[in-house]
Amino acid sequence: MGMLTEFKTFAMKGNVMDLAVGVIIGGAFGKIVDSLVGDVVMPIVSALLGGKLDFSSFLVPLGKVPDGTAMTLDALKKAGVPVFAYGNFITVAINFILLAFIIFMMIKMMNRWKDEAPAAPAAPPPPPANEVLLAEIRDILKTRNA
Repeated sequence: MGMLTEFKTFAMKGNVMDLAVGVIIGGAFGKIVDSLVGDVVMPIVSALLGGKLDFSSFLVPLGKVPDGTAMTLDALKKAGVPVFAYGNFITVAINFILLAFIIFMMIKMMNRWKDEAPAAPAAPPPPPANEVLLAEIRDILKTRNA
């Protein structure tokens, strides 16, 4: 039973809970960035490069392609053809760069907020040692005389 109690203590520490929340939010945030790249950035890049550009169509089949199989990543994978999908890698790399940049900007903003936060008032200095000793002696004398 001691190990279960120790695990509960570990799992309920603030850092572990913060990490769990961060992982969950990070997963959801990753989906947002995927959508940003796939639905916003890539169409703009495609338009700038003058055509219907889809990086996922950049691939090289590494095996024999069965007749009638479309040359798309999904179709080739379903047909069991090994595929060098460098276009998919480009999309994932762009996702990573955007995600890293967005996280950098968020941390920069949070640090600015932290710097702008008013400082807590300083605690009063502790009394000198001789005053503490005199207070202890006074308290002892009060209890003896009572």
